[in-house]
Amino acid sequence: MKSKGAPLSAIVKMDWHTRYTQQAKWTRDLRAYIFNKIDLNDMHRVLEVGCGTGAILSELPTQFSLNGLDIDPDTLTQCQVHVPSAVLTCGDALKLPYPDNLFDAAYCHFLLLWVKDPMQALLEMKRVTKDNGYIIAFAEPDYENRIDTPEELAQLGKWQTASLRKQGADPGFGTRLAESFFRAGIRIIETGPIQNVGNEASLDDWEIEWKVIESDLAGMVTEADIQKMKHIDSAARERGDRVLNVQTYFAWGINKSR
Repeated sequence: MKSKGAPLSAIVKMDWHTRYTQQAKWTRDLRAYIFNKIDLNDMHRVLEVGCGTGAILSELPTQFSLNGLDIDPDTLTQCQVHVPSAVLTCGDALKLPYPDNLFDAAYCHFLLLWVKDPMQALLEMKRVTKDNGYIIAFAEPDYENRIDTPEELAQLGKWQTASLRKQGADPGFGTRLAESFFRAGIRIIETGPIQNVGNEASLDDWEIEWKVIESDLAGMVTEADIQKMKHIDSAARERGDRVLNVQTYFAWGINKSR
């Protein structure tokens, strides 16, 4: 039941392609680094698990087969518009509808925190990837250790973390990403935190972030409290003392069956 104090937040509508494009920008340098290491020119089939509206698929070269999977058919409709060359499939990351050893690389981006069983999702990515192929998780956040300053904004971080958990996410999964790769039997090449993810936000980035916050907190926090936090945030940003740090982790490795 929606709170009577939150009539405006309750009707916030997100443009998710804009959000996914923003997130894709955060990891663009990392993706370029990893894709250069694995040499995309040697690839024939690449899979994105949880492709969303195609923010990342649209940036990949089209000389090989681009494949995307998402559980939401409406999102896939948008993806087809943004990446008309991609082969798209509606399906579950926990039971990928592909045969074994099909792809040269399989990757995901801000996905594993949202699935009920991230280990199973990694095992499925491993199963459908060829021996000596690559499995990549470009970004998994740790909201449980989020840092907000000024101190008055710490409550905002707590609210948003609680909202993610209520929506079914695991807000702290990022800290367990490397362990999950290891347990899945993926030979890790590199893993660690991504530097400066969203820390130097433009005004447009800030406005997108607040759309997400208002959407997350709709019906959970009163409109008055949301707008109070937004005012504090805006003032701190203008003073130059606003810090929002959600440590975000990556991992990539090789599928070794033996």
